[in-house]
Formats: sequence, C-alpha cells, structure tokens
Amino acid sequence: MAHLAATLRLFAELGYDEGAGGHITVRDPERPDCFWINPFGMYFGQVRVSDLLLVGADGQVLGGKGRINPAGFVIHSAVHTARPDVVCAVHTHSVYGRAFSTLGRLLDPITQDACAFYGDHSLFDDYTGVVLDAEEGRRIAAALGPGKATILRNHGLLTVGGSVAEAAWWFVAMERSCQVQLAAEAAGKPVPIGPEDAERTREVIGSPGIGRYNFKPLYAGVLRRHPDLLD
Repeated sequence: MAHLAATLRLFAELGYDEGAGGHITVRDPERPDCFWINPFGMYFGQVRVSDLLLVGADGQVLGGKGRINPAGFVIHSAVHTARPDVVCAVHTHSVYGRAFSTLGRLLDPITQDACAFYGDHSLFDDYTGVVLDAEEGRRIAAALGPGKATILRNHGLLTVGGSVAEAAWWFVAMERSCQVQLAAEAAGKPVPIGPEDAERTREVIGSPGIGRYNFKPLYAGVLRRHPDLLD
C-alpha cells in the first residue's frame, strides 16, 4: 500500500490531480476480487496508507473510512475483472493526456520513450459522459484488451500493470509522450521511428521490469519528501 500512497503524492506534485477526479486501484493480495483505492474527494498530496479504502466486488467499502468515486469503481472493477493479471490500474485527469485524447488517435513512435507503447496501447474511441454505467466500464476494459494502456477519447489516459510501480510509471511515461507529441506536431512534422525499430525498442523499455526500475527512484524521492505517507 506504500507504493499506492506514494504514487498519489507523486501525482499531486506532477499536477495530475484535478479536484476530486482521478483514481488509482491496487488488487488486494489476499482477496483478489477486492481492491484498494484512494478516498473520493481527498487531495492526492495528503493521502496516507491509513487513508486508503478496501472495496469489495459490489462496491461496498470493507476497510477504511470514506467514500469511493462511483466512476472510479465502475472503470476499475471492470478492468480488474477482465484482466486477472492487472494488479494496479491508474486513471487521472492529467493535462496532456486529456489534450491528446481529444485527437481520437494513438501515440506515434516518434521518440524512444513513446516506443514503450508501440503496439501495446489502444483507443477507446467513444465518449458518452461520466462513466457510471457498468456496461460502459466493461466496454473500456474490452478496449484496453491485453495492453498496458488505453486512451479514453475526450477523457484522458488509463494505464495498468502487474504492480503499482509498473502502472504508475506507464502513466508518467504516457503523459510525457503525449506532451512531447503535441509539442512536436505544433512545431512541424515529426519523423517516426520505423515499425521494426519501434518494436525492438518496446521490448527493451516497455517491459514490466523496466517499468518497475524507472519507478524506483521516483518512489525513493517521494518517501524522502513525504515520510508521513506511511502513517
């Protein structure tokens, strides 16, 4: 749970929070049909391990005090159900992810870092309002498929991983890739990396191990700056 609380603190520092929006979930190791989530309406930068909520398959809070974001439950419960391999799922309303999502397209392999998502992310090419319907959550999970991320058109980014470290790093990397592509296309016409080279690069920097390794220094920095998050 320390990684979850640390990710919330990190995302507050990076400006990925937006009012009461945004949610990160972690599958409970002992009860795989339950997951931990940040409390609805609590500032990411103040969340401690003791503030996290355990939620059951029916959406009821089983541990901790507070409310859960209804949209967060709908999206994350569908993803965790559809993907038994997913330990953590991340969705927040980050600025560049939202901006890029309005284009209704996938990221292009125009940088080495963006290649981490080459052939490993999808587009949920629909928007019908705030996700409060269970069927909508299932459609998002279906769009995600076996990949590490999906772009929710007109909404933002969703990343997943076999650990908090992976899912959190993929979100940071994807948000920055969106920022870079928006900047590059505003300046001119980016030169893409070829398919074979993009695939080879993804196999190196898009692996779960590299995701965990990239999160390691971020986690260490957050712990040093926010030791109270372990309370």
